Amino acid sequence: MSLSSLDHCSIRTVKLDETRDFYVDLLGMKDGDRPDFPFPGAWLYIDGLAVVHLVGVDAEDPSGLQAYLGGDVDADSLDGSGAFDHIAFRAREPMTLMRRLKEEGYPFRERQVPSMNLHQVFVEDPNGITVELNYWAEDQ
Repeated sequence: MSLSSLDHCSIRTVKLDETRDFYVDLLGMKDGDRPDFPFPGAWLYIDGLAVVHLVGVDAEDPSGLQAYLGGDVDADSLDGSGAFDHIAFRAREPMTLMRRLKEEGYPFRERQVPSMNLHQVFVEDPNGITVELNYWAEDQ
């Protein structure tokens, strides 16, 4: 067995619309086709690939989600990323992103990786998940 790439990440959220808006309006992903699951959600695409799956949690009726994915659904525990530290994307045009984040009131921090031509921007999504944007000099 050999792995070839990360396929997607999945985020459970009680803030479905706000989370979708963050990834689509701020980061530039596309909201696209998604199977007709028995729970709310969205699949967000980059270059035709669904890389972020949003799983909407209905705190009043999580039965569809429980039946399909299994396990307990505790809406109150869906903040931050737990042991999963962050998700990272390779990106272009850092000034455009930072302008959007400032306009929408999202605090962010920048880093320059020592000994590399890599500029990074870190921002938290509406669920408290850290998103890292990597701007390699050769891509800009």
